[in-house]
Amino acid sequence: MELKQIASFQVDHRKLTEGMYTSRVDGDVVTYDIRMVRPNCGTYLGYGAIHSFEHLFATYVRSGPQSDKVIYAGPMGCRTGFYFLVRDMAPEAAIALVRETMDFIAGYEGPIP
Repeated sequence: MELKQIASFQVDHRKLTEGMYTSRVDGDVVTYDIRMVRPNCGTYLGYGAIHSFEHLFATYVRSGPQSDKVIYAGPMGCRTGFYFLVRDMAPEAAIALVRETMDFIAGYEGPIP
Protein backbone atom coordinates (compact mmCIF):
# COMPACT_ATOMS: atom_id res chain seq x y z
CA MET A 1 0.00 0.00 0.00
CA GLU A 2 1.26 3.45 -0.87
CA LEU A 3 0.75 6.03 1.87
CA LYS A 4 -0.98 9.26 0.91
CA GLN A 5 0.53 12.66 1.55
CA ILE A 6 -1.66 14.26 4.21
CA ALA A 7 -1.93 18.01 3.62
CA SER A 8 -1.84 19.04 7.28
CA PHE A 9 1.34 17.00 7.82
CA GLN A 10 3.12 18.93 5.08
CA VAL A 11 3.31 22.00 7.34
CA ASP A 12 6.75 22.49 8.89
CA HIS A 13 5.72 22.25 12.53
CA ARG A 14 9.15 23.49 13.63
CA LYS A 15 8.21 26.94 12.31
CA LEU A 16 4.74 27.20 13.88
CA THR A 17 4.20 29.60 16.74
CA GLU A 18 1.14 30.31 18.82
CA GLY A 19 -1.76 31.78 16.86
CA MET A 20 -4.70 31.03 14.63
CA TYR A 21 -3.99 29.56 11.20
CA THR A 22 -6.09 28.47 8.26
CA SER A 23 -5.24 24.80 7.99
CA ARG A 24 -7.53 23.64 5.18
CA VAL A 25 -10.29 24.85 2.92
CA ASP A 26 -12.58 22.12 1.63
CA GLY A 27 -15.36 23.72 -0.38
CA ASP A 28 -17.36 25.84 2.06
CA VAL A 29 -15.69 24.29 5.13
CA VAL A 30 -12.65 25.97 6.66
CA THR A 31 -10.47 24.30 9.27
CA TYR A 32 -8.59 26.63 11.60
CA ASP A 33 -5.72 25.56 13.84
CA ILE A 34 -5.71 27.48 17.10
CA ARG A 35 -2.17 26.86 18.35
CA MET A 36 -1.71 27.64 22.01
CA VAL A 37 1.69 25.96 22.45
CA ARG A 38 4.56 25.59 19.97
CA PRO A 39 4.66 22.06 18.57
CA ASN A 40 7.55 19.75 19.44
CA CYS A 41 8.95 21.97 22.20
CA GLY A 42 8.30 19.66 25.14
CA THR A 43 5.55 21.77 26.70
CA TYR A 44 1.98 20.60 26.20
CA LEU A 45 -1.46 21.56 27.43
CA GLY A 46 -2.57 19.52 30.44
CA TYR A 47 -5.40 17.04 30.01
CA GLY A 48 -7.63 18.72 32.60
CA ALA A 49 -7.12 22.14 31.05
CA ILE A 50 -7.80 20.79 27.57
CA HIS A 51 -11.01 19.13 28.68
CA SER A 52 -12.33 22.21 30.48
CA PHE A 53 -11.31 24.51 27.62
CA GLU A 54 -12.96 22.17 25.10
CA HIS A 55 -16.28 22.24 26.94
CA LEU A 56 -16.27 26.02 27.33
CA PHE A 57 -15.11 26.67 23.76
CA ALA A 58 -17.56 24.28 22.10
CA THR A 59 -20.49 25.36 24.26
CA TYR A 60 -19.87 29.06 23.65
CA VAL A 61 -19.49 28.87 19.86
CA ARG A 62 -22.57 26.63 19.60
CA SER A 63 -24.69 28.98 21.72
CA GLY A 64 -24.38 32.18 19.71
CA PRO A 65 -25.97 33.55 16.56
CA GLN A 66 -23.45 31.81 14.28
CA SER A 67 -23.90 28.38 15.84
CA ASP A 68 -25.38 26.97 12.63
CA LYS A 69 -22.03 27.64 10.92
CA VAL A 70 -19.94 25.80 13.52
CA ILE A 71 -19.08 22.22 12.58
CA TYR A 72 -16.53 21.30 15.24
CA ALA A 73 -14.45 22.76 18.04
CA GLY A 74 -12.12 20.34 19.76
CA PRO A 75 -8.59 19.55 20.90
CA MET A 76 -5.64 18.46 18.80
CA GLY A 77 -4.29 15.06 19.71
CA CYS A 78 -0.81 16.57 20.02
CA ARG A 79 -2.07 18.76 22.92
CA THR A 80 -0.82 22.01 21.38
CA GLY A 81 -4.17 23.59 20.57
CA PHE A 82 -7.61 23.18 19.09
CA TYR A 83 -9.30 22.71 15.75
CA PHE A 84 -12.18 24.97 14.79
CA LEU A 85 -14.20 24.02 11.71
CA VAL A 86 -16.80 26.34 10.25
CA ARG A 87 -18.99 26.50 7.17
CA ASP A 88 -19.84 29.64 5.20
CA MET A 89 -18.19 31.99 7.71
CA ALA A 90 -15.95 34.84 6.59
CA PRO A 91 -12.42 34.70 8.03
CA GLU A 92 -12.97 38.01 9.83
CA ALA A 93 -16.08 36.61 11.51
CA ALA A 94 -14.24 33.42 12.54
CA ILE A 95 -11.40 35.45 14.06
CA ALA A 96 -13.86 37.70 15.88
CA LEU A 97 -15.75 34.69 17.23
CA VAL A 98 -12.55 33.04 18.48
CA ARG A 99 -11.46 36.28 20.18
CA GLU A 100 -14.88 36.65 21.79
CA THR A 101 -14.75 33.02 22.90
CA MET A 102 -11.27 33.44 24.41
CA ASP A 103 -12.48 36.49 26.35
CA PHE A 104 -15.45 34.48 27.61
CA ILE A 105 -13.24 31.59 28.72
CA ALA A 106 -10.69 33.89 30.40
CA GLY A 107 -13.41 35.49 32.51
CA TYR A 108 -15.50 32.40 33.15
CA GLU A 109 -16.29 31.43 36.71
CA GLY A 110 -18.62 28.59 37.44
CA PRO A 111 -19.17 24.94 36.75
CA ILE A 112 -17.83 23.55 33.49
CA PRO A 113 -20.72 22.69 31.17
